[in-house]
Amino acid sequence: MKRYERQITLPEIGLMGQLKLAEARVLIVGVGGLGCPVLQNLAAVGVGKIGIIDRDIVEESNLHRQHLYSLSDCGKTKVAVAAEAIARQNPDTHVVQYADCFSIDNANQIASYYDIIVDCSDNIETRYLINDVAVVKGIPMVYASIHKFEGQLSVFNYQDGPTYRCLFPEKERAGAIPSCNDSGVLGVMPNILGALQANEVLKIILGIGEILNGKLILYNGLNNAFQTIEFQKYKF
Repeated sequence: MKRYERQITLPEIGLMGQLKLAEARVLIVGVGGLGCPVLQNLAAVGVGKIGIIDRDIVEESNLHRQHLYSLSDCGKTKVAVAAEAIARQNPDTHVVQYADCFSIDNANQIASYYDIIVDCSDNIETRYLINDVAVVKGIPMVYASIHKFEGQLSVFNYQDGPTYRCLFPEKERAGAIPSCNDSGVLGVMPNILGALQANEVLKIILGIGEILNGKLILYNGLNNAFQTIEFQKYKF
């Protein structure tokens, strides 16, 4: 237990909290800019089972923000490289690899094995699918997105709270929101938002703190400002 002694010392966690982390099952959709810090932070504290789904390969343009990967990893699948890195970081964490996209064909089956879904995707269609699967399964969805120097963070479907569709009820048309490839992103931004996502996951697992249920945090990296917007569950 020496690895975890600093957090076990916290009265809010203790041995029972560490056991909760060891028994937790978390699915991360996307192992890119957001997914890398989420995975690294959850593994470091001892989350027992983490599923990672992504069909992409490592590219050199990923390296300024996706710190799990190195130049020698280019051309390899992200899930394979990430799983190997986590095995070296913390053998206590079991990483399940899905070298695929999260789609209608596999979403329900994959999500059935997990207690929390972390949305680290980079497109609107996947985000709505994650939301809908989380609602059907009755599990929380921890959301973040980034754009240039800004980011958003929230938790949906927590204890029957508001969902992603409550905040964004209409699907944006394809291409309405530029991707990082088109608009660019400062390398530290996904790492900041990814760490905040991991923090929400840990609070949910441990049952501590105030979950971002019905709250959307807006972060501006240029002035280091946080803004919180509250929203209600929509009755469809």
